[in-house]
Amino acid sequence: MSAHPALELDGVSLTLDRLRTFERLRPPVRLANSAHTRMQASIDVVREAVRTDRLAYGITTGFGAFANKRISAAQVRQLQLNLLRSHTTGIGTPLAAPLVRRMLLLKVNSLAAGYSGIRQEVLDALLALLNSDVLPIIPERGSVGASGDLAPLAHMSLCLIGEGEAMYEGRRLEGAAVCEAAGFAPLTLEAKEGLALINGTQLSLALALDGLFRAETLLDATVVIGALTVDGLAGSYTPFDVRIHEASRLPHQVEIARRFGVLLTESAIHHDHENCDRVQDPYAVRCMPQVFGAIEAALDHGRNVLANAINGVSDNPLIFGNDILSGGNFHAEPLAMLSDYLAIAVSEIASMSERRTDLLDRRVNPALNMFLTTEPGLESGFMIAHVAAAALTSENRTLAHPASVDNVTTSAGQEDHVSMAPWAGYKLRRICTNTANVLAVELLAAAQAIDKLQPLQTTQPLQQVHAFVRRHVEHRPYDHRLDRDIATLAELIESGELSGFLQEQST
Repeated sequence: MSAHPALELDGVSLTLDRLRTFERLRPPVRLANSAHTRMQASIDVVREAVRTDRLAYGITTGFGAFANKRISAAQVRQLQLNLLRSHTTGIGTPLAAPLVRRMLLLKVNSLAAGYSGIRQEVLDALLALLNSDVLPIIPERGSVGASGDLAPLAHMSLCLIGEGEAMYEGRRLEGAAVCEAAGFAPLTLEAKEGLALINGTQLSLALALDGLFRAETLLDATVVIGALTVDGLAGSYTPFDVRIHEASRLPHQVEIARRFGVLLTESAIHHDHENCDRVQDPYAVRCMPQVFGAIEAALDHGRNVLANAINGVSDNPLIFGNDILSGGNFHAEPLAMLSDYLAIAVSEIASMSERRTDLLDRRVNPALNMFLTTEPGLESGFMIAHVAAAALTSENRTLAHPASVDNVTTSAGQEDHVSMAPWAGYKLRRICTNTANVLAVELLAAAQAIDKLQPLQTTQPLQQVHAFVRRHVEHRPYDHRLDRDIATLAELIESGELSGFLQEQST
């Protein structure tokens, strides 16, 4: 059991920072007392609807195209059971454990808001899975992100009734063994509970959050790496003068220029070429604050959207007082568009990075040999490392095509416009992975350039960055295989360790 204070979920006060803390420290999670009264009120309305045979979607009717089919009180439990079984249609590789944990937490938080007519014991069972780290096996594919993430959430929900599969301590469990490992007996779902469990956007939301968190790390990393490249290229510091950016009236651009300013301080390399005749650097160097500022603005928009969405209710129908209202909060278009937007932003990180690697290879700095070789011609140096970066950058540009503009009509036309938010999220994840590797190539090349410029030194903050790289990747001046070095640095970039240098200098 974690020694950290429990995270309480009440459906209204989860924050991005609290979510990050949960994922870093993994404290126990529990339902706040304030959620109980709200939940009970909506349960009472559902039960009364069943008792009086009130027409209410998904409670006394079928689902989707069968919304006009009435269901009797004697059939409501079977209706919920059939719903979970029939919607368990996921395909492909199981989701990674962190995403499953995030989905469980987000689902509980959404239901805790009290609009869904679901009992506390169902939420307690979800929390038992989460706190015991008994993680449902949820295939990646099979959701179009409208009527929620039905198939993935059905796989999750089967674990509550003794029919699902889960991983626990490296073992695959099935059926009632899943419930037993988490410490609860298999549940019998009441009216609306199966629908409340699967009618939500928790997969789409989990993927969008993953993209945001990774994009924040990648943006900080590209500022650090880009600053190192500036000195490696004998580039000018003038384009990072904050006065230029204040004139733009774009606050995110000003903030990025400030971040560069704490890294590009006093440098012997810089002083050595102050009187050179190169007037301007190429855009991939000179315009980093402008492009990175636009990326930071996209991330800021993402924070605003997702800070609200993590406390949002994406079930249908929803219960307000005695009213049972059927709507469409399960439509994940806001998340699909956001994931597409973030995909464009992260792709631009890679696009600029690939250009700077090419500049390092091109001998823009006359003190360096082509491709950062020691013996040009006999060696190829970073020639093909750049090719690898170019390949991933091109892949990103294809993946950045928006998923949210696509549509496939489902459920016999009843669900005639869908969001494709999960696919948008999966593409974003792949773009983030590609971008970390593109940045790793640039970082490796920039560190090699700094080595070759010795005895001239870069700035004090960037000397620390260079030393960090060399602690993990040995300096080898002659041709050698680079794939393992790239993989090592990509992992360090994704871990956030490189970003720490920027944060340290900013405090």
